Amino acid sequence: MTRLGKFIAKSKRTIVVVSIVQFVLLSVIGAGAVSQLSLSRWEVPGSESYEAGRWLERQFDAGSPNLVLLVTAKSGSVDDPAVREAGLALTAELAAEPAVRKADSYWMRGGSPTLRSEDGRQALILAALSGTVTEARTALGELSPRYMRDDGLLKVEVGGQDEIFRQAAELARRDFVRAEMIILPGAALLLFLVYRRFRATALTIGAGLYAMVGTLAGLAGIVAFTEVSTFALNLALVMGLGLGIDYSLFMITRFREELAAGRTVEDAVIRSVSTAGRTVLFSGVTVAAACAVLFVFPFPFLQSFAYTGVLVVLFGLIGSIIILPAWFAVLGERLARRRKAAAAGAAARPGRWRRYAMHVMKRPALYGASAAVVLLLLASPVLNLRFGLPDHRVLPADTGSRIVEDQKNANFIAEETDAIQVVAPAVPNPASLSEAIGEYAARLSRIDGIVQVDSLAGSYADGRPAIAPNGWHERFAGSGGGTYLTVIPSGDAIGERASEIVREVRAVEAPFDVLVGGYPADLTDFRDALLDRVPPALMLIFLVTFVLLFLMTGSLLIPFKATVLNMLSLTIMFGALVWVFQDGNLAGLLGFTPAGSIEPSIPILMFCIAYGLSMDYEVFILSRIKEEYDRSGNLEEAVAGGLQKSGSLVTTAAGILAFTFAAYAFGDVVFLKMLGIGMTLAILVDATLIRAVLVPVFMKLAGRANWWLPKPLRAVHNRFGISESGAAV
Repeated sequence: MTRLGKFIAKSKRTIVVVSIVQFVLLSVIGAGAVSQLSLSRWEVPGSESYEAGRWLERQFDAGSPNLVLLVTAKSGSVDDPAVREAGLALTAELAAEPAVRKADSYWMRGGSPTLRSEDGRQALILAALSGTVTEARTALGELSPRYMRDDGLLKVEVGGQDEIFRQAAELARRDFVRAEMIILPGAALLLFLVYRRFRATALTIGAGLYAMVGTLAGLAGIVAFTEVSTFALNLALVMGLGLGIDYSLFMITRFREELAAGRTVEDAVIRSVSTAGRTVLFSGVTVAAACAVLFVFPFPFLQSFAYTGVLVVLFGLIGSIIILPAWFAVLGERLARRRKAAAAGAAARPGRWRRYAMHVMKRPALYGASAAVVLLLLASPVLNLRFGLPDHRVLPADTGSRIVEDQKNANFIAEETDAIQVVAPAVPNPASLSEAIGEYAARLSRIDGIVQVDSLAGSYADGRPAIAPNGWHERFAGSGGGTYLTVIPSGDAIGERASEIVREVRAVEAPFDVLVGGYPADLTDFRDALLDRVPPALMLIFLVTFVLLFLMTGSLLIPFKATVLNMLSLTIMFGALVWVFQDGNLAGLLGFTPAGSIEPSIPILMFCIAYGLSMDYEVFILSRIKEEYDRSGNLEEAVAGGLQKSGSLVTTAAGILAFTFAAYAFGDVVFLKMLGIGMTLAILVDATLIRAVLVPVFMKLAGRANWWLPKPLRAVHNRFGISESGAAV
C-alpha cells in the first residue's frame, strides 16, 4: 500500500485525467445497461414445478395463465347474448396476438363457475404468454394499455401475475429516479456540513457516482452471459453512493489528519493510502465477501444482487484508494480543514468520544445490560416471524393489476390464475384412462380449499362431476400422448396456505407418474429451495468474516464478539420487518397493505448486505483501536483513543448511508420499502448502540483476553495479518 501511495503521488495528473475519461465512458456504458436488465419469475430450475412447466409448454402448448382480462358487463349479466358475443370476440382477438400462446375464457368453457363472479356481472379471459419472462413482460407493456377498455357494453381491466411484477418493475425504476433526486442533493448537503469545503464534498459525491456508474457498466458486461434483475438498479444506486461516500469520508479525514500533523502533501497522500487505504481495502473485501454469499442461492434474482454488491465494492475501492488520493495530491492544502472551523472543532470536540468511552468502561455491566435490554425489546417481534409467498399486495392499492386481483378475490369463488397444474407427460393413451383420470380428479377436488378440478374426464368439485366432458376438455390430452389436470383453489385458501395445498396435491395418490407445477408450486419450491440454502450461506458468511477480522486484529475473541453483535443488530432489523410489514404497524403512514407474512428472499438479501456493512464499521473502529493498542499497550486507552478517532466519523458515515436507504422507505413497491426501513434501522442501531456502547463494554469486560491467540495462530497472523498501522500485535 505504501508503494501504491508513492505511485499515486508521482502519477497524480495522469490518474486524474484517466479517471475523468473513464467516468464518462462508464456513464455511457452504464446508461445502456438499464435496458438490458431482465425480469425473473419465482422459479427453481430443476425443481418439480419447473419441470412441470416445461412439459406443459412442450407437450401441450399450454402454461399457467399469466395474463388476465377482467371483463365487467356494464349492465345485465355476462351471460347476456350481446355480452357473450363481445366476450368471445375479445377472447379471439387476444388469442390472435403473436405473444399469446393460448387464450380461453368463461364463454369458451361452457360456463365454468370458476371464471364467473358470484353476482354474474364479471367474467375472466385467461391467456398464457410465450417467450422468456422478459419477453412476456415486454409484450405485456404493449398489450396491457391496448386491452384496457370501456366501450359502454364492457369494461376490461388487465391483471395477472406477470402484469403484477411488470408493474412492480416499472414502479421500482420510478423509485430509482425519485431516490436519485433525493439522495444526491441530500448527501451533498450533509457532506458539506461535515467538511465545510466544497472541493471535499464534490470529490466524495464524485467517488460515490463513480462507484454507481462503474457498477452499472459492469452489469452491462455481465448481462451478456447471464440474467441480471432490473431491481439491481436500486441497489447499485444506494450502495454505490453509500459505500463510495463512506470510503471517501475515511480517506479524506485521514488525509486531513496527516496534513494537520505537519506532513507535506505528498507524504500525507502516501500515509493516507498506506493506513486508511489499507483499512478501506480490508473493509471492502469484507463487504464484497458478504454480498458474494448470495451466489450460494441458485436464483438469478438473488445472484443479481451478488454481482451488484461485488461490483459496487470494486469500483468503490478503485475510486477511494486510487483516484481520490490522486486528487488529494493535486488539490493539496485546499482540502485541509478551514483553520477557523478546525479551531472551533478543536475547542468543541476533542476528547468527547474519549470521555464517553471512558465513562462507559467505568460501568460496563450497567451500560451493557441497559443497551442489551433496549436491543432485545426492539428485536422481540422477530419471534413471530412467518415466511410466506409474495402476491399482488406488493403494489400500491391504486395500481391496475392490484385492483384486478382485489376484485377477483372479492367477487370470484376461485383463483384460477393461481391454479395448480398436475402434469402426466408419460401417459401413452390418456383417452383409454378416462375413468382413472376422473377418479383422480375427484380425489383432488376433495382437498380442503379446492373449488374445481378440470381434466380430460370433465370438471369435478367436492369429489363429484361438475361439468361433463366437452370439446373444451380435449385440451387436456397431448397430441403425442400425456395429459394434465388443472386444480383450482379458492382465493382465500391459496392466499392463506398455498404451500400446504401444494403439498396436499402432491400427496394424493395418482394412477400414473405426475409432476405438480403452476404458480403456487413455483413459489413453494422457490421458498423451500431458498430456505434450504440459508444454513450453508450463514456458515459461509460467518467463516469468511471471522477469518478476515482475525487477520486484521490478531484475536479470536474479537471476531467472535463482532459476529454476536452483528447478529444482534440484524435481529433488530428482522424485528422491524415483522412489526411493520408482517403485522402492519405504520401501514397507513408508509402506504402499503400488510400480507401477514414476509417473503423470504428480500430479508436474506438484506441480511447479507447489512452484515457486510456492519463489519464495515467494525473494521474501521477496530483498526483505530488496534492502532492505539499497538502504540500504548493499554486496553482502556486504546478503546478510548480508537473511538475518539473513529466514533464521529463512523456515525457520520452511517447517518449518510442510512439517509440513502431511507429514500426508499416511501417508495411504491413493498420490497423496496422493506429494504429502506430495515436497512436504515439496522445501520443506525449498529452505529450507535452496538458500536458506541456494546463494543467498548465487551472489550472492557474481556480485558487482555481480547488479544489472546495460541502460538500457531499468532505465527499465521504475523505472516498474513493486516492493520492500519501495518504492524502485527
